[in-house]
Amino acid sequence: MAISRRIPLLVLAATTVLALSACAQSNGTTSEASTDAPATASAALPAPFDGDPVKVALVRQSGAGDYFEAWGSGAAKQAKSANIDLTVTDARNDNAKQASDLEQAIASKPDAIIVDHGNTDTLQPLITKAVEEKIPVVVYDLALTDATGVVTTSQSDESMASGVLDQLIDDVGDGAKVGYVSATGYAALDRRAVVWNKYVADHKLDVVFSTGKVSESTATDNIPLVDAALKQNPDVKAIFAPYDEITKGVVQAVNQNNLGSKVKVYGIDISNADIEVITADGSPWVATSATDPSAVGAAVVRSLALKLAGQLDEDDVQFPAKTITQSFLTDNSIDNVTSLREKEPSLDLSDQVTADWLPANS
Repeated sequence: MAISRRIPLLVLAATTVLALSACAQSNGTTSEASTDAPATASAALPAPFDGDPVKVALVRQSGAGDYFEAWGSGAAKQAKSANIDLTVTDARNDNAKQASDLEQAIASKPDAIIVDHGNTDTLQPLITKAVEEKIPVVVYDLALTDATGVVTTSQSDESMASGVLDQLIDDVGDGAKVGYVSATGYAALDRRAVVWNKYVADHKLDVVFSTGKVSESTATDNIPLVDAALKQNPDVKAIFAPYDEITKGVVQAVNQNNLGSKVKVYGIDISNADIEVITADGSPWVATSATDPSAVGAAVVRSLALKLAGQLDEDDVQFPAKTITQSFLTDNSIDNVTSLREKEPSLDLSDQVTADWLPANS
């Protein structure tokens, strides 16, 4: 899950990354590429993609977890198939560096800019500047105070939260004692919190603890917080942790308190590492709601490409999520995201923001 902050706290590491093995930090400018064969287009590339490569700056704020690595790989693969020269910078939890990266990107006058996560207060003035300089901008999972002239993209946080919370209610019922582990000030987590609060009210859930944080070591740093909460509330029936790095910390805390058979954990996001945790013997993580990060990275690039080609019909693009249960993974012997996509092909977003010249490629 990818998440972004609205206020200058610890910047989201795609805590996911929303969030998410850690992707390599880039202190300078790098180029990402894929050697996989691209999907075949059934039409010729339109302008401006039919000549020299289109120069796009990808200004990232990634962090802990393999979500971000997969997202970047998907974006790079899609860019290659669309004749895009993608230049990538990654600030890794440094607001000032991301602002500097974006300033340098604007100064280089690329054909377009993608901003992946980040801090609203830091980036909004620069995004406005880019728009004023007629540089097309697409943002992913970044809350803007002024999105004029910008294409905004995100996972559908409402569908992600509601899908997994429906499962929670099915499993433990109305009025159950529950815990909540999250953080505030991040766009995706704040949107998921709205859904959580509605479910709490509608289903009269008894929230016995709320805790959580996002950091450069999110999973590890949440273990002691949840451990303390569980020692005070060992009768809790379910915990909602709406970001996979947080969820992994929750799982560890539940296990070390020997509550794996009594407490059910519900998360958001999916990755190879997440699947390993969910399918481990006795794992309390029973359901998650997610998009495929590689497919999302590719879809963000496609959104930009369609915008540049004059073929994007909307300026706010959301990518739908799927709820994935532990039983679905184990029953189908799924141990990685590739096999998950084979069993749940809608995760590849092959019907989202595509064209005959721009098939999904992730």
